[in-house]
This record gives sequence, structure tokens and C-alpha cells, in this order.
Amino acid sequence: MRVVLQRSKEAKVTVDGKVTGQIEKGYVLLVGITHSDTMDDANYLAKKVAEIRLWEDEQGKMNHSIKEHGGEILSVSQFTLYAETKKGRRPSFVEAARPEQAEPLWNAFNEALREQGLKVATGIFGAMMEVSLVNDGPVTIILESK
Repeated sequence: MRVVLQRSKEAKVTVDGKVTGQIEKGYVLLVGITHSDTMDDANYLAKKVAEIRLWEDEQGKMNHSIKEHGGEILSVSQFTLYAETKKGRRPSFVEAARPEQAEPLWNAFNEALREQGLKVATGIFGAMMEVSLVNDGPVTIILESK
């Protein structure tokens, strides 16, 4: 499982002109799932997202987690995170999990985030989405379960 985390001041997902998920400050998570991912991967990354220290303390050091600092999550499924681009000009997505595997695992990941005490908004799995955000910092981190 692979997550691109962007700390943001605000963010939203729009599908067919309708906002499906919106947050104020927090994290935008682009979530990719591969064939070998399991609930253990989802739980591991949910805990990592909740506890990673990416918010500044009084001295300006990244010393607080989102749970300590406050904030919300906008989770967006993103199968293109498993694109293979070494050969040719067209990416291959064979490493991305099929929707029947990926969607339940993405939903479980989002639920694991909620169990960590976080408010989670989402896009719509498999939809063509417009994601807009104001990146804060900018802070962008790639997290992987394997």
C-alpha cells in the first residue's frame, strides 16, 4: 500500500461538479493499493498517518501529529500510484490491485483512520475526480506499508 500525504490548509474533491469531500487543515491522502496488500497494511498505514509528526511545535520543529495538532483527512483512491513507467511511453497499471480488491481495502483504511480518532472525508472510488488543495509548507511525504 502506498500513500502520498500532503499537509494542506484546505482541500476538496469534486465529482461531476459536486463536492464529495472537503476538509479544512489536515492531510490529503492519495492512496494506492497493490495485489499483495491486506488489512495489516491498511491498519499499519492508518496508524502511521495518525501518529507521524508533521506539525510544528512552539520552536517550529515538526513535533506534533495530526491527532495532537488537530486536523482532518481527505482520502482519495489513486491506482496510478502503482504505474510502471520504465518501458515505453504509456504507463502500465498491472501492479495496481483490481477494483474488487482495492475498494474494500481503501474503505477499510478509511475506517481504520476513523478508529484512530480522525475525521475522514473521501472522494468516490473509481470516479473521475478533481482534487484541489492548498499545500501547507509544502509538506509532502510518501508512506509505504512494505
